[in-house]
Amino acid sequence: MNAAPVDFEHKEGVETPAEPRGGDVQILLATINARYIHAAVGLRYLMANLGEMQSVARILEFEIKQRALDIAGEILAVGARIVGLGVYIWNAALTAEVVAILKKVQPDLVVILGGPEVSYETLGQPIVECADYVITGEADLKFAEVCRMLLAGERPVHKVIHAELPQLAGVRMPYGLYSREDLQNRVLYVEASRGCPFTCEFCLSSLDVPVRGFDLALFLAELENLFARGARIFKFVDRTFNLSLKTSRAILEFFLDRWEDGMFVHFEMVPDRMPEALLELLARFPAGGVQLEVGIQTFDEATAKNISRRQNYEKLEHNLRFLRAHTGVHIHADLIAGLPGETMESFGRGFDRLVALAPQEIQLGILKRLRGTPIVRHDAEWQMQYSPHPPYEILQNKSLSFAQLQSLRRFAKFWDLIANSGRFTDTLPWVWRGLESPFAGFMEFSDWLALRLGRTHSIALVALAEQLYRFVREVRGCDIAEVLKGDWFRGGIKRERLAFLEEAAAPVRASVGSAGGPKRQRRHLA
Repeated sequence: MNAAPVDFEHKEGVETPAEPRGGDVQILLATINARYIHAAVGLRYLMANLGEMQSVARILEFEIKQRALDIAGEILAVGARIVGLGVYIWNAALTAEVVAILKKVQPDLVVILGGPEVSYETLGQPIVECADYVITGEADLKFAEVCRMLLAGERPVHKVIHAELPQLAGVRMPYGLYSREDLQNRVLYVEASRGCPFTCEFCLSSLDVPVRGFDLALFLAELENLFARGARIFKFVDRTFNLSLKTSRAILEFFLDRWEDGMFVHFEMVPDRMPEALLELLARFPAGGVQLEVGIQTFDEATAKNISRRQNYEKLEHNLRFLRAHTGVHIHADLIAGLPGETMESFGRGFDRLVALAPQEIQLGILKRLRGTPIVRHDAEWQMQYSPHPPYEILQNKSLSFAQLQSLRRFAKFWDLIANSGRFTDTLPWVWRGLESPFAGFMEFSDWLALRLGRTHSIALVALAEQLYRFVREVRGCDIAEVLKGDWFRGGIKRERLAFLEEAAAPVRASVGSAGGPKRQRRHLA
């Protein structure tokens, strides 16, 4: 995730304030986070809405790098009667191992599952078969209802329990349950609304209709409380933060009125729906203080039609150009490879179009077949073949072979390391020096690098810098030593010396004397 500019060590036993101890615990809420820095807001919603049962409930959070045996051991040591587990695409396999161990060691422990990974296509999932109950959908209120029954000695009739869509006016917000440690060391997730008005077939949010908002005054009061307690990093999980201009303006003005150095706010916005009033507000924030995640996904109109995605590309491009020219907003733009109908050529054209708009980050994702999404309707026509294991990535389809998708996976990884890292801003355009297509140039570099290194992980930064230099020198015929040094030591950062630049240089076809690439290309990635 790119919402936070800092990282932290893992700390076990992250708990909410005033929790019961030992034999007092009847309900344990737990999940496995991708990283320590991610605070599980879903668990806190469940806790906030337990009512009188809060006094006998506790939260435990784990990390994906922990062993299933150790996680199960910590859960069992609590001694709860009921364990609620949040299941997501990133933790599904490990959570399944944990549940299997729990039920082997303590068969009478009631295990309740929830979360998007078990809310759809539940039949046949091994983790579902192993657990006692599954609550599908938004379980803020339903989980409390089920726990109340179980603690009273009653049993739900059905194993799979469908949660009715809750009225947000009746859902207690969870932000008071963020602990002091959360506020100091973790990204705080907040939401002003739920749902999405769009019907993009690859996305679970397309099933969340209608869009519902929390009471704005109450939500702003919760933000005020968090701010007063020291919160300075906020990640909004609203799927369409800018859908309501009134709400988005009020929230942006809230942060502007209280802005301090070190604050960071992340929003996910619809890129073609940014009226002038919103753009003008964003222009008032200091550089780097706001990050916008804008999901473009594809520039190919036929592919967009295939997946029921509506997008005004002219407005999208206008808004991104304005943001880059007149604001200090950090833009994180998403593209998806493997959509039905998208070819390598059309994807490359879309990538080049996005590079020309100069977002600070381009996240190249590989299509995933999320459970419950209507993207499956294309399986026969486009011969969509997905991995049977999480995260269910596309393996091949009629337009893209397995080998092509593998090359795109490598491309995405190397782009993250080199372009999205922001460490090689001036050097990067030299990768496609002399070519019309940045996509074609970087793909050539990606293939070259994969052959030389044989991997896309565990690459030291200095080794990456050396390979970047050698590719531009040997393949593009340009000596970019000074450009690379400018990137390497930008801002006076003390890094290890670049010993490879001190080697005797072989003759090259062209040389560069200044510390920058072509003006037009540099502007695109500044």
